[in-house]
Amino acid sequence: MQYQTSTQTASTISAGCIVVTLDGAGKLSDSANAINVASNGYIQDRFNAKDIQGKLAETLLLPSVPGITAQRVLLVGTGSEPLHAGSATKVLNAIAKATAKLSGSLVVALEELANETLNAAWWAEHSAMALVKTQYRYTTTKKAAEDDNSAPDTLIWIGSDQLSALHKGNAIGNGINYCKTLGDLPPNICTPSYLADQAHELAHTNTLKVTVLDEAELAEMGAGAFVSVAKGSSEPGKMIIMQYQGGQPDEPAHLILGKGITFDTGGISLKPGLKMDEMKYDMCGAASVLGTMQAILALQPKINVIGMITSAENMPAGNASKPGDVVTSLSGKTIEILNTDAEGRLVLCDAMTYAIRHLKPATMVDIATLTGACMAALGEVNSGLFTQDDTLANELIAAAQHSHDRVWRLPLEDDYQELLDSNFADIANIGGPLAGATTAACFLSRFSEDTPWAHLDIAGTAWGGAGKSKGASGRPVALLVNYLLAKQ
Repeated sequence: MQYQTSTQTASTISAGCIVVTLDGAGKLSDSANAINVASNGYIQDRFNAKDIQGKLAETLLLPSVPGITAQRVLLVGTGSEPLHAGSATKVLNAIAKATAKLSGSLVVALEELANETLNAAWWAEHSAMALVKTQYRYTTTKKAAEDDNSAPDTLIWIGSDQLSALHKGNAIGNGINYCKTLGDLPPNICTPSYLADQAHELAHTNTLKVTVLDEAELAEMGAGAFVSVAKGSSEPGKMIIMQYQGGQPDEPAHLILGKGITFDTGGISLKPGLKMDEMKYDMCGAASVLGTMQAILALQPKINVIGMITSAENMPAGNASKPGDVVTSLSGKTIEILNTDAEGRLVLCDAMTYAIRHLKPATMVDIATLTGACMAALGEVNSGLFTQDDTLANELIAAAQHSHDRVWRLPLEDDYQELLDSNFADIANIGGPLAGATTAACFLSRFSEDTPWAHLDIAGTAWGGAGKSKGASGRPVALLVNYLLAKQ
């Protein structure tokens, strides 16, 4: 999609469609009023006839409005309450859905909705992001619908120069769609090796250094926790490192680490068969890292970023790990495996140790579909945020609020650590039936050393729906991009 800005009036600008707003009391925005005047009250007549009542995210598409240049007008309701990020996102998603199949240029007159909380740049960024996200179609292993090629080709912003914000929203939207594609791929295609290939593809046309450590190398260096998960599969595990240098060469990088279990049977602690197909989504943390890195490469910020993925399949086999096994992690800490379905923390802990030893990041944020307990606590609305670093927590929360990619901070107190005590190793890989999301975070915290670290549990937010609506969400790409850009 192309992006432009314009200072023309809504009644005179040429477009395939122009988007204007009215509130729940029927008050027209300035641009809607300009069209109303040019059309001799046609817009007001639609409200009076109750064709549209201005309810939040209500839309009415009007073809051939008399007296104006645009071919169509989309009226959008903004409701009766002041707009905040959540309600504004509903408005933008409604616009994107209503215009998704229209061809030609799309003009949006939304700067009039800007306020102290949601400024013009926010509206421009999120307008572009919503439009790009609406164009997502999964077509890798199924035919595209006949009308999937119809979409606006140009977005024109009426108002101040917001090209930078529009391009930012476009980059984030594309990163989200890339993340969704990876998540939706079947597990026989999206393997650890496939994820490594994706990293190399990103590096082909961009300044990106990619390093891939295979399972044999990791075993040789002593990454016993990672190998304990990967060894049960015929697909070799991989640790993938993508280094983007936009800042000074000696400036420490900010690292994001994604869990990439490309299929999770639970191992010997086998999961129930019902909905096991959804365990292809256990690599959505890795997908979010790849989506974020794609956006970072498009935006070229002046920071250093490391995207890291630790990837394996968790399968039952004759050589798979068993409950009761004790393995030695790369850090040297021994781990008693009480449940082989608590595998994500095992691949992540060795990746954390490797990153701290060899990459020395300034900060580290891991992203993982880690626990059903977090899903039970927060549902599909908020990702769980765990950290003892208040500065890092505040940065992630601010990015979540800006992107409307929400998180909720959950406890990570030392009193929970004793739940991980083991009679036979330095640490157990589960902590019992209570506080499962927190004990998982406690496990990872033991491998963070002195590096500022946070954990995002996206088990409830990485995918959702059922039947035809089932699919990856692309979260938390928007959060991660905004978090990293604020580091400039």
